[in-house]
Amino acid sequence: MKRYVNLAVTVAAVAATVLPALVGEPRAWWVLPLAVASSVPVLWRDRALLRVALVVGVATTVSASLDAPPLLPVGPLVCLYTFAARASLPIRLLGVALTAAGLLVSLLYPRPDVEVLRYLSVAYLFAYALGTSTRARRTQAAALAERDRRIAGERTAAVLRERTRIARDLHDILTHAVGVMIVQAEAGPLLVRHQPDRADATFATIAATGRDAVVQLRRAVGSLYEPADQPLDQPGLDHLPVLVERVRAAGLDAVLTVSPSGGAVAPPPPDVGVAAYRIVQESLTNVVRHAGARSVRVRLDHAANSLTVSVTDDGRGHRASDAGPPGYGIVGMRERAHACGGTLRTGPTSDGRGFTVTATLPLPAPAVV
Repeated sequence: MKRYVNLAVTVAAVAATVLPALVGEPRAWWVLPLAVASSVPVLWRDRALLRVALVVGVATTVSASLDAPPLLPVGPLVCLYTFAARASLPIRLLGVALTAAGLLVSLLYPRPDVEVLRYLSVAYLFAYALGTSTRARRTQAAALAERDRRIAGERTAAVLRERTRIARDLHDILTHAVGVMIVQAEAGPLLVRHQPDRADATFATIAATGRDAVVQLRRAVGSLYEPADQPLDQPGLDHLPVLVERVRAAGLDAVLTVSPSGGAVAPPPPDVGVAAYRIVQESLTNVVRHAGARSVRVRLDHAANSLTVSVTDDGRGHRASDAGPPGYGIVGMRERAHACGGTLRTGPTSDGRGFTVTATLPLPAPAVV
């Protein structure tokens, strides 16, 4: 399409410059070659704008100096438009300077003609303004296209983040609930025969765990239908006592410690609370399913600028030499900590008799009143 437009512009320039040289009163032999030189090279202005402008401008200036100017210098006007529309700033300035010099020489030598100078100055200014407008439209279109690409990239990244978040939530909810239910279900038949009272409590724990899992799954899936700026209804630090009590009902000696106690600190932001809850939930799930532990200690340490969450058990824990690379649970906990700007450390306890998970989550600085 661009090639056909360029060809049409060239034909119009040649017709406006060469035809007047062919019709009318007889002219000198050099008029036609100069008319051709001042119009035909316009066809190659996209590939060699400076050289084309120089040839067209010199031919037009010589023709005007020899008292045979074209009715309208279409070739130079097209070149000036191209300078304004497509060339870089240094090339544009050079093109304007050359055009102005050629226009002054053409109209002031050998006889000054102020009226024609005024008329052609308006034509040249119009050509340059038209080229500048074209450049502005092209720049705006490129900016809009770049904005669309950026928005599309942001949407894709948001979808991936949301998919990752949902995958982490579903993993945490299902693995914890299923892990506790499996442990309780395996112990249930033995308790039915030997300790019926505890068996009833075990089955009640299985039912409560299943109901809680269903509620959390509904929340996780329901967040897909909520507006993006709506806060997600997820469990936080207030739900940790219930979580620890459920693990205690599974047969572990589970204890939750909060320091300082008594509600002396302000609650953390919702995202930090959710991250802390999910990290504790996944840690307790690993303890119930894999550690073979008898006791587990969950501790929350509130500081001025951070919240430290630690889960320590007395089981065999997770060791890379035994289990290979960390699974989705540890990866998910680390991702949750990093999403809040925090860190996660996992490894055996200092005495080698257990395993500990420690997450340090930063808190925003308190507002100064």
